[in-house]
Amino acid sequence: MLEIDGSYGEGGGQILRMAVALSALTGKSIRVYNIRAGRPNPGLKNQHVTAINAVAKLCNAKVKGLYVGSKTIEFHPQKIKGGEYIFDVGTAGSVTLVMQACLLPALMAEEETYFKIKGGTDVKWAPPWDYFQNVFLKLLEKMGCYIEAYLNQRGYYPVGGGEVEAHVEPCELHAMDFNEEIEKIRGIINIANLPSSIAERIEKAAMEELKKHGMTADIAIEETTAKSAGVGIVLWSEPKLLGSDSLGERGKPAEEVGKEAARKLIEEIESNTDLDEKAVDQLLPYLAIAGGKFKARVISKHAETEMWLLKKFINVDFKIKRDGLYFIEVMK
Repeated sequence: MLEIDGSYGEGGGQILRMAVALSALTGKSIRVYNIRAGRPNPGLKNQHVTAINAVAKLCNAKVKGLYVGSKTIEFHPQKIKGGEYIFDVGTAGSVTLVMQACLLPALMAEEETYFKIKGGTDVKWAPPWDYFQNVFLKLLEKMGCYIEAYLNQRGYYPVGGGEVEAHVEPCELHAMDFNEEIEKIRGIINIANLPSSIAERIEKAAMEELKKHGMTADIAIEETTAKSAGVGIVLWSEPKLLGSDSLGERGKPAEEVGKEAARKLIEEIESNTDLDEKAVDQLLPYLAIAGGKFKARVISKHAETEMWLLKKFINVDFKIKRDGLYFIEVMK
């Protein structure tokens, strides 16, 4: 059984989610201890329990220690089978983080997998739904995967109540070519239970910031209702996929929300990177399987931790050079 120290590196829920996903993928049993040890409220939270339970059902795993507050779990996987599943985080915990844990094993399942997941779609410390759908899933499509994903309902902090679904076909991953150029920038501002003028101010600020750098964008405003009020923006480039986002918060001016997302995307575009910071974090497990090389503007603590974890499960290494950008080659 592999022993995984959950406090290593970034020390958050990502180690746990990816350890369980990789356990299912490789068939290796694991024990994860010191779960979220450095966090103000250590141990499992609702979204972690939901993610582990989701992966466990995918591969009929036996799990010990699966309860809110638990600091140690054991996960004993069996064959990944696919099927139909509905999961409810029960809070505003992120549906995209639960989906991340499920996708890797689902892509290698014996049959197609259908998920419906309820919780938060646009919340702090997690990829917002529009980034997940328009950047991350499209990057996976470039690696040979086909995933249909739908947003049924937005969910914001503190109540959640969002709902998404996804249909995942098994696939064989292949390395990605990073030879595309940026032809346009698109975006979505999502807003619920708040005045529409807030979304308009976000759009104006984002457009003005982009204009300073000779860029323009086609930004849609999606007004909806939800159990909690919320607002956020996601921007991305096409066909070369680089993304950014910013979430509205109490006391944060609408103009700052728009500028923040625009500045993040401008920084990624002007660096001539292949993958934005969040995409590196999320794609590393898939790149570790498929191989290849890419440029990154930054290697986050999340990414460093994930490289450490991947080497425990897969015969892989990462050759990293820095010359302004980071040049990463996946060594298989």
